[in-house]
Amino acid sequence: MFTPPIADTYDSLPRRIGPLSRHAPSLAFYLRVFAVVVRAAWSTRRGYTHAMWVEDSARFIRAAEATGLSFHVEGLDHFIRLPGPCVVVGNHMSTLETFALPAILGAHRPISFVLKESLLRYPIFRHVVSRTEPIAVTRANPREDFETVLTQGGARLQAGRSVVIFPQTTRTFSLDPAAFNSIGVKLARRAGVPVLPLAVDTRAWGTGRILKDFGPIQPGIPVRFAFAPPLAITGNGKAQHAAIIDFIQSCLAQWNP
Repeated sequence: MFTPPIADTYDSLPRRIGPLSRHAPSLAFYLRVFAVVVRAAWSTRRGYTHAMWVEDSARFIRAAEATGLSFHVEGLDHFIRLPGPCVVVGNHMSTLETFALPAILGAHRPISFVLKESLLRYPIFRHVVSRTEPIAVTRANPREDFETVLTQGGARLQAGRSVVIFPQTTRTFSLDPAAFNSIGVKLARRAGVPVLPLAVDTRAWGTGRILKDFGPIQPGIPVRFAFAPPLAITGNGKAQHAAIIDFIQSCLAQWNP
């Protein structure tokens, strides 16, 4: 059973994997995840709390582990020990991080994601997403999206909710600094809260050729989350933005030499 880390690290324990997961990991994974999502969507009919979201995220991690995926979390104490909310800024590789982070982070304090507005229209999934106080952006008007993140993100932070943002415009297995905008740092600066760098490697959930969210599942690739110490924003925040990029690049280089 998945238990959110309470100190610094979490590592999936070895487990027996059933024949379906061994021979058809993608099929086994999506069957399990679909069951988790349907169960979560059904539970929204009775009201959906942050604690329920955290537990459903934990169910997702258990389902992924049952398929053979291994999770590794390090540096989580940097988030736990913060006296208040922060802006978590990380790279975006796949759908996996948005499914797993509510259990990893949300077990310790409330969080909200900055996400695409289109996710609020996904069949079944939208019932859950719309009840998690997301900050939805259209990606059609950058200036409008910028104001939405600053206004709604500031309100979430003021209410004590940490904000998770992936500055890349699209999911990618590599990090292009030029495509990694500074909106997270700007939000943290305006709200007067620290920024927490996050590096993720979630290539285990691949990108689909036709449907991007339904790519191949590769249990042999470890799922990794690493958090760096929080950064206080000084000046225009350029130094902190560069430090976030450096941290993510160094983690990716270490994980994939």
